[in-house]
Amino acid sequence: MAQALKIMLAFPPDDEKWLRQSKIAVPRFWEGHGQVPLAGDVLRVGGRQFLVQGRAWEHDGETSVLRVFLSAAHAQSDTVFG
Repeated sequence: MAQALKIMLAFPPDDEKWLRQSKIAVPRFWEGHGQVPLAGDVLRVGGRQFLVQGRAWEHDGETSVLRVFLSAAHAQSDTVFG
């Protein structure tokens, strides 16, 4: 039987505080998907975007854990593509 993979997003402290104070629920982006987040992926949460900067594989004694480290937030209006 395949083990479940738990994906934990690691926000910078200021953004963690902003999420908590704004009561913004972070969606489980990868739940039910066969792909895991990669460096360079961009997440949008609460009108801000975060860049996946790195990953760390761990095991918590029960299941595999992929800790995803995110950049500091950038407002959506500051986003430039291209």
